[in-house]
Amino acid sequence: MKRYAIILSYDGSGLSGWQVQNNGPSVQGLLQDALGKALGENVKVTGAGRTDAEVNAINYVAHFDCTRPVLSDAERLVYKINAILPRNIVVHRIIGTGDDFHARFTAKYREYKYFVHRKKDPFAEKFSYWCRYGLDVGKMNMAASCLIGTYDFSCFEKTGGNNLTSVCTVSKALWETYTPVHVSTCGFAADSGDYLVFTIRADRFLRNMVRAVVGTLIDVGRGKRSPESVEDLILKGTRGDAGQSVPGNALFLAGVGY
Repeated sequence: MKRYAIILSYDGSGLSGWQVQNNGPSVQGLLQDALGKALGENVKVTGAGRTDAEVNAINYVAHFDCTRPVLSDAERLVYKINAILPRNIVVHRIIGTGDDFHARFTAKYREYKYFVHRKKDPFAEKFSYWCRYGLDVGKMNMAASCLIGTYDFSCFEKTGGNNLTSVCTVSKALWETYTPVHVSTCGFAADSGDYLVFTIRADRFLRNMVRAVVGTLIDVGRGKRSPESVEDLILKGTRGDAGQSVPGNALFLAGVGY
């Protein structure tokens, strides 16, 4: 058996998330099926982490083992897999790894991005959250800085998780403005600051953690809680004390580092 890494991206629309579920198609299930048909053997795929229903990923990393040599004709194998997969999942490349490589356990960090638009925009709607309220981005970044460090983040964890620990180390948490392609190239009417992206990087994430963090920081931006309150929330709060989870369609797993 030889181990390989597979790099892919997917639009989470209509999917039950990464992991195989009983309630709908999953990225893992569809990828395993496509690989099995292309290779002619049963294949189990292990991903860098679970993404929830509707959540997207770019350059997601997974690994699989198989008996057939793959790298001698990897380009054709990628072509065959993509022909089998639905339009919302694409495999970029397959590379050989050592037997000790593990997509999940050898990853040093994951990075997520969450997109927000502050005015009605039909072209942003699919992959961005329309926040109709005024937001103080400066205060949101003050609150985001409280996330950086090693803490028990159970206040942002969806109940029912089976993690052995809720401790994570966050190394980056930052709100920035950006300009979408349809604004910069097609002249869609927009003002500076109409589009925001939140980037958070950590060694691991809890179930629903990023969406709960974003909801909490938006509460800060709306003036519903102070930036300083986020530190107390992390140290002493429960999930009921944090903000509501924002929709999953605007969330992207945007990078995995090894």
